[in-house]
Amino acid sequence: MDVILFLIPLALGLGGLGLVGFFWSLDNGQYDDLDGAAQRILNEPDDKVGGVER
Repeated sequence: MDVILFLIPLALGLGGLGLVGFFWSLDNGQYDDLDGAAQRILNEPDDKVGGVER
């Protein structure tokens, strides 16, 4: 029973920390361009294979 009194505040604290991190990432624009990376992969020049120029 003593362990529960330790684990519940720990779980709530970690959940709150995750929520703060999520709102921080929203505020700093981490989710502004969701399609940009996908389009860059598709439109990558053909002269590079595996990150090395031919």
